[in-house]
Amino acid sequence: MKTFAAIDVGSYEQSMKIYTISKAGGIREVDCIRNRLDLGSDTYITGKVSQEKMDELCRVLREFVSIMEGYRVDDYRAYGTSAIREIKNTVIVLDQIMQRTGLKVEVLSNSEQRFLDYKSIASRGEGFEKIIEKGTIVADIGGGSIQLSLFDKDKLSATQNLRLGVLRLQERLQHLNVRPSCYDALLDELLFAQLSVFKKMYLKDRNIENIIVVDDYISELIRSRLTDPANRGYADGEALSSYLEYLKGHTDVEIAKRFDMPEENVQLLRIASAIVRQVAMMTDAKLVWAPGVTLCDGMAYEYAESHRMLAQVHDFEQDIVTCARGISKRFMGSKRRGETLEQISLTIFDSMKRVHGMGKRERLLLRIAALLHDCGKYISMLNLSECAYSIIMATEIIGLSHREREIVANVVKYNHQDFEYEMVSSEGETMERTEYLTIAKLTAILRISNALDRSHKQKCRDIRVARREDELVITVNTSEDITLEKGLFDARAEFFKEVYSILPVIRQKRLP
Repeated sequence: MKTFAAIDVGSYEQSMKIYTISKAGGIREVDCIRNRLDLGSDTYITGKVSQEKMDELCRVLREFVSIMEGYRVDDYRAYGTSAIREIKNTVIVLDQIMQRTGLKVEVLSNSEQRFLDYKSIASRGEGFEKIIEKGTIVADIGGGSIQLSLFDKDKLSATQNLRLGVLRLQERLQHLNVRPSCYDALLDELLFAQLSVFKKMYLKDRNIENIIVVDDYISELIRSRLTDPANRGYADGEALSSYLEYLKGHTDVEIAKRFDMPEENVQLLRIASAIVRQVAMMTDAKLVWAPGVTLCDGMAYEYAESHRMLAQVHDFEQDIVTCARGISKRFMGSKRRGETLEQISLTIFDSMKRVHGMGKRERLLLRIAALLHDCGKYISMLNLSECAYSIIMATEIIGLSHREREIVANVVKYNHQDFEYEMVSSEGETMERTEYLTIAKLTAILRISNALDRSHKQKCRDIRVARREDELVITVNTSEDITLEKGLFDARAEFFKEVYSILPVIRQKRLP
């Protein structure tokens, strides 16, 4: 059994949960400590955290360290979200925290953060699997933004991040200096403007029956006030509508007293509720589920999963792949050719495990690159490589970090143009050695996979790959003419030989 601590340095609250994790008992929450400190307001207005709040944050984190020592935790994870991610001096702030508290805080990209939230929901087991059998939208409401993710027939089909977080909206409304009587109407206008665009892009022909809400305010009230104790967390549209009307018709003082909450939190509750109301109106969903999970729960789930202390509840990798297929479809990518390149690339990858030294994660990145190989054609047939790079870097792929998305973007880019031996990251820094080598290795595989389908007619779907001394023999089982593939193969094979010191060659085995 392991004792694990998960620390969330959030935009308006810092929390730590202590868990015991074992194969026999699963994940069990032992303690939860929460502290209200609004870091997001500073970040979203000035781009920095004030010295006063920095001092308070370090004090809180030192207390967390003391509590961890009391529980004798075996391991911990500490993650910062948008309030740390969006400041100008992130590196300095993280170093201060390390020096003053001893905690190593890592910053999650938005897609990584939302994927952990998603895992926290999945950790609820059968409840999650059952609800996503039908059309479902997950509204993950944070301080800086919200993430809307669509599920259809058990699979994640699309996801989009919108800068409509509760703290960001609060600051925007305060800046407008509106009268209290106009607050709700103006908030609805702000939300409707962006959510209507989301509806046009993603909800044209979808039937959404359920909403899953992840947040720190409305979820708690749904679970404690609006639902039957025997069916905790599930609320129908009528109960939710009645609750939302109550919020619109009463003062902050009355709401704080009714729901037994600090008055300073009421404005954030109003904003979170308005977001849920707009999503419910947009989808006509009949059921709302608040599983009552937090980022810390997702951190514990991922830790248990990575240490093989938990049976997998859901195929998360397949969700990432499904999301990539959705992106390819949006940018008019060829489904058949993408699947062909995926199949060929993975066959070559799996046959060379001892040569390339890459693992499961790199295999996933190769799959995604194969599926998105032609997305740049949506913008330009002439400047395909740069357009593909821009699309992938600008399109969030939930579950991938920013660095992983950059690896995919570069693999697709250099599949279509000459490889650059001095590579710079999107932040303007020299690419790290391991990332550079991963890009080179995956690009080499994707290039020869692409060469095997130059005619775009899927002649070489049935292949066998075997290494023989200094050659990689690719045997193609087909009775079709592959003169074009053979003729254009050598140019692509040169880079592969440069990377692996192995020459790929084509052999055709004609079918009867």
